[in-house]
Amino acid sequence: MNAPSEFSMKTDDVLRFELEVFRREHRDLDEAIQALIEKGTADQLTLQRLKKKKLLLKDRISRIEDRLTPDIIA
Repeated sequence: MNAPSEFSMKTDDVLRFELEVFRREHRDLDEAIQALIEKGTADQLTLQRLKKKKLLLKDRISRIEDRLTPDIIA
């Protein structure tokens, strides 16, 4: 039997809530990265870590959006 996926047991309402939380966190990370770049106070390792976390959030957002969007047969 297939193992349950990360989202298979969650309701659409829970997924929508998580989607908003992840979008907000993604936006906050983007603003933090921009502020560090503009101030010139961040080292490259810190920027890389923040960008990686931002990318992981983007992937989670995409997976949730795919789950919430109904399949359309063309």
